[in-house]
Amino acid sequence: MYARDAKKHEEVWLLDRLDEFGFEDPAFRSRDYVLAIDGETNERAGFARLRVHTTDDGSVCEFTNIGVREEWRGRGVGAHLLEHLVEDARDQGFEAAYALTDEPAYLAQFGFECVPAEDLPEPLPDRLDATREYQPDAVPVRLAFADFEIPQRLRERFAESEADSDDETEPPESAEDFGIDPDSATYKYDTGGT
Repeated sequence: MYARDAKKHEEVWLLDRLDEFGFEDPAFRSRDYVLAIDGETNERAGFARLRVHTTDDGSVCEFTNIGVREEWRGRGVGAHLLEHLVEDARDQGFEAAYALTDEPAYLAQFGFECVPAEDLPEPLPDRLDATREYQPDAVPVRLAFADFEIPQRLRERFAESEADSDDETEPPESAEDFGIDPDSATYKYDTGGT
């Protein structure tokens, strides 16, 4: 299992999963998403988004639309996605992130803490209202990256998943990664050689 940035040609897959999970994303950009990929089968196991909101007061980092496909739940996929999001956000200079979720207990195991809605920075109060339209029980949580940790039991699930896979790294890009069907593609500069 590994996590990587979503690729442009995976937009349709992502939009289908957002619909399947009942998530809204009015500012959808596939490049903001991370996918969890099974290293052995190349199957997409889950997804999550790092969304940066820029205001006059600065920037705010939000983790949103975190979803794990049902057949992959209980294997540490969500933890893998969160770890990747935290690394990406740190690389962008953030020290904390917010999430608006109806599953705060799940995120609490990684160090997220509930925060009062009135303490949310802009534009998150409006985002919370919009999120509650499709997740009525959503609450705001905040993660200081210094407090982020993956519980040992989930680290063990990582190890089990990786032990089951011969290849733990991302495979090289293929023609399919660029939306090309290798069985029917023709080449502009065919030299006639083999």
